Amino acid sequence: MLFNSFQFLIFFPVVTFLYFLIPHKWRWLHLLIASCVFYMAFIPVYILILFFTIIIDYIAGIMIGNAEGKKKKAYLALSIIANVGVLAIFKYYNFFISNINDLLHNLNIQIHDLPYLNILLPIGLSFHTFQAMSYTIEVYRGNQKPERHFGIYALYVMFYPQLVAGPIERPQNMLHQFHEKHEFDLTNISSGLKTMLWGFFMKLVVADRLALYVNSVYNNVDQHNGPTLILATLFFSFQIYCDFAGYSLIAIGSAKTMGFNLMTNFRRPYFSKSISEFWSRWHISLSTWFRDYLYISLGGSRVSIPRWYFNLFFVFLVSGFWHGANWTFVIWGALNGFYLIFAAMTQKWRESVNHTIRLDRVPWLMNVIRVITTFLLCAFAWIFFRANNVSDAFTIVEKIFTTPGKIFVTPGNKSIFIYGVFGLTLLWLYEYKKEFFDGKFPVLTNRKIYVRYISYIALVAIILLFGVLDGGQFIYFQF
Repeated sequence: MLFNSFQFLIFFPVVTFLYFLIPHKWRWLHLLIASCVFYMAFIPVYILILFFTIIIDYIAGIMIGNAEGKKKKAYLALSIIANVGVLAIFKYYNFFISNINDLLHNLNIQIHDLPYLNILLPIGLSFHTFQAMSYTIEVYRGNQKPERHFGIYALYVMFYPQLVAGPIERPQNMLHQFHEKHEFDLTNISSGLKTMLWGFFMKLVVADRLALYVNSVYNNVDQHNGPTLILATLFFSFQIYCDFAGYSLIAIGSAKTMGFNLMTNFRRPYFSKSISEFWSRWHISLSTWFRDYLYISLGGSRVSIPRWYFNLFFVFLVSGFWHGANWTFVIWGALNGFYLIFAAMTQKWRESVNHTIRLDRVPWLMNVIRVITTFLLCAFAWIFFRANNVSDAFTIVEKIFTTPGKIFVTPGNKSIFIYGVFGLTLLWLYEYKKEFFDGKFPVLTNRKIYVRYISYIALVAIILLFGVLDGGQFIYFQF
């Protein structure tokens, strides 16, 4: 079920209302059933895959908690193999088979093509798989006791707000919340609804509006010139941010109305002054997952410098592959890994240059330059993330630097352009205030009731007037 669908407008209030009517001891069952309904609105049969991994990891958690030494490690390994195996079959099997077949053809090896699987990728498979893996890993490390209540553990994996696109939660944050009794709280209701409202603005008014222009350009790369591709790339940088951050806010808000606290997933990433800072603000639940479970396990930065560089690059390579079974995502991950390594290698040289030209004596100017540079580097990497294939990506890069012309604006997409810029302006004003004047000049949280309600009405009106209300899918559902 999509957050921006008519079904959800009915589903959400009904589930929330019944949650507070039902006795506490049965609320877990209510939320579990609701989460099943939510997930089965996509492809019902795929809920069996969820149940398979839930049963495996539930049993593995208990066995890990009771075992010692090699047995403990073996149970963890079996759990990870089961989860990664499901990912490999549904998400990566056809990718590997396609590349093997291509390689055999290029080597002129005459054999029948290896068979493909005619299956669709289950919605949000990577998200709930990683959340399940975090549970068994934390039990193995002794940071989390095994959850004995099967229904509560199943709800930890399937909790509908963050089931298909995160945030990817940790058991330490979520499991105890499912055991606690949450009272009806108007403060939580108000806070959650306001969070959801801004999430809908980001998704419908900014992301989906910009998508109309981005899709028309990126799906017809050969027909467009450099300036048009630059604009589409800049638009996509904000499209993907508002699409995913908007989803996260709706998830966080809908959970908050029932008293659950989900982790912050985005923190105004395009105000970052470096790539490393960007990744501490972007998709925080995934970045910290890779940091805690892969990067640190490889040794992190507590190794030799060459090995440290390898760890950085490898983690981002895996992160790129996590996003999709396509070489475009691998290149995107590799680019971000290269950015971090290059920044580390040139840090002293850059500091020396800044000191020589006395740029460090003008901190505000240096910060502006750093923010713009970081954004442009991210936008360049997004080309490979958005391009339909590697060939298109390199065509876009080539045209940006070699093909001048006018920006593509027709009577049909002129309004798209204007509405897109309008939404971006409101977004920038809001985020600028949050970044530099947080707590000052409140609007949605103003103490004066008339200011708050005028703000609510204005934001709802903007969503209804300028939003794209066709139920477009969220980008990260494909991961």
